[in-house]
Amino acid sequence: MDKIEHIGIAVKDLETSNTLFEKLLGVPHYKIEEVASEGVKTSFFKSGPNKIELLEATNPDSPIAKYLEKKGEGIHHIAFAVEDIVLEIERMKGEGFVVLNETPKKGADNKLVAFLHPKGTNGVLVELCQEIKEG
Repeated sequence: MDKIEHIGIAVKDLETSNTLFEKLLGVPHYKIEEVASEGVKTSFFKSGPNKIELLEATNPDSPIAKYLEKKGEGIHHIAFAVEDIVLEIERMKGEGFVVLNETPKKGADNKLVAFLHPKGTNGVLVELCQEIKEG
């Protein structure tokens, strides 16, 4: 894993949270994007080399809606940048981690993503992210 790519925060209201994080970080969000397949709308902030992803559910059956119902607003996941997500998934499986989606899927912010089950990572949902290369 190369670095922390971003920290994902589950929020009930993206517009309200965007205002809050603009005040907190002193910068506006740089992108809002919906990932329909996951039932989520995201907003990204950059603060120095770090990124924060706010996640709002777009339907009541989405993973974020279920998370909010169970745990409320707060840190949802930590994402790590990887060079080759397929190799990293295989490495994680070899190390005994449970990969929630063994085939990478398109996520927000031009990334291929895969998740590790939090039961095997001290309760932290871990996301692997690989930049989608053009061409």
